[in-house]
Amino acid sequence: MKLDMTILYVTDVAGSTDFFQKALGLPPAEVSPGFALFLVPGGVKLGLWKRDAVKPAVNGPGLSCELVLHVDEEHEVERLHDGWKAQGLAIVDPPTRREFGYSFTAEGPDGERLRVLKAEG
Repeated sequence: MKLDMTILYVTDVAGSTDFFQKALGLPPAEVSPGFALFLVPGGVKLGLWKRDAVKPAVNGPGLSCELVLHVDEEHEVERLHDGWKAQGLAIVDPPTRREFGYSFTAEGPDGERLRVLKAEG
């Protein structure tokens, strides 16, 4: 068994697709009115599924989540931060050194977060 796909339930598939396309620098591999799929290098798939179209229906409040993109060098954190900011992505935490490493965080239209991290060690 292996985990190779994450699906985020979103209210705005088009807005979230735009956010992830800019952040990942990848076009979606599949797009429909209620779903988009990204094939991320390394074999991971990222799906964006319109929340009110999920079967079986999602009950309860929205889910919060954070996806982490690891980079090898601190300058990559800075480069991606500057690029995402220039594209208009919402940066909710600028490049900051924390106990787990050097990172920044962007937030998509449904509150989903992408953290770029150069881990300590």
